[in-house]
Amino acid sequence: MDIRKYITSLSSDSGRYYLVCARTGDRPVPTRGLSFESRSTARAAARATEQYRTTLRRYDPRLPSYDVVVCERSRERPADGESTGSPRLSSTLSTPVEVGAGRNRMRSAEHSPDDSLIDFCHTVAAAVFETIAESSHDDLEKTIMDTYVDLAERIEQTNELCLCLLESMAAELATTLTPDEQRRLLSTTVQRLPPAPSAADPIASTLSRLQTVSLLEGYAIRSRSGELETGVRAWTVSIDGYAFDGATKGENRPIVTLPLTLELFRQYPTRQLTISDVERPESDPATCRVRITTESVERSPSLVQATEVTRR
Repeated sequence: MDIRKYITSLSSDSGRYYLVCARTGDRPVPTRGLSFESRSTARAAARATEQYRTTLRRYDPRLPSYDVVVCERSRERPADGESTGSPRLSSTLSTPVEVGAGRNRMRSAEHSPDDSLIDFCHTVAAAVFETIAESSHDDLEKTIMDTYVDLAERIEQTNELCLCLLESMAAELATTLTPDEQRRLLSTTVQRLPPAPSAADPIASTLSRLQTVSLLEGYAIRSRSGELETGVRAWTVSIDGYAFDGATKGENRPIVTLPLTLELFRQYPTRQLTISDVERPESDPATCRVRITTESVERSPSLVQATEVTRR
């Protein structure tokens, strides 16, 4: 059973119940952003969350442990200074309890940039790895795990470890799989991720999402084009301070496009995607420019990293 899909199937846009960690107030992956109609449904989601995170912890021992509880949003917003009740925080994941919605009960669920970055990387890495594990690429699965174990022994900072994990994963995918195989793998992977809300401009939503989780500092959409007859769309974008651009660290490494591709697949219903014409201005090495089209081309470049980077 795909635990992420099961948890998502339990959720409801109109639900009043959601899951948090009783100690920190964090919303645990993979239930962040999800709500549930009833206490019993939220309990089932909490148990599934325990199973999911236990499985993920086998691959990442540093994944935080959470004491997950079920919270209920108040039907009416309380007046300033009022609280809607007292918390009951005596339960762990195995026996989740309900906590009435009130103020000043836990640390705010607002997350630091590093929290968002770590959660995003964990979510993407887990979805990709689960897809690989269910594929015929056994050697790729083993190589990625061996690389991660080596990284975990050498890197102490959790956020740096997460970035290195995705970077090494992209490198292995680029080396082992053809662009068509990458496309099929990522098309399956995106089905494991939470659905994205409808967006008028998928590239703007994609880049905004990556900026929100601190994968990039800024972006500009230089041009847009579309062909009504074919449905092909194209964008030229500039990305500033991209976390996976080795040039920002004074290194000449490939630019990892794995999270960009996955997020765009999530935002836009296409399975044809090409990332090309990657440039890095000599005058501003912290910026990279790319062209993205929803069209496959002959000898399509890798979808997970850009190795042919032009300097201008």
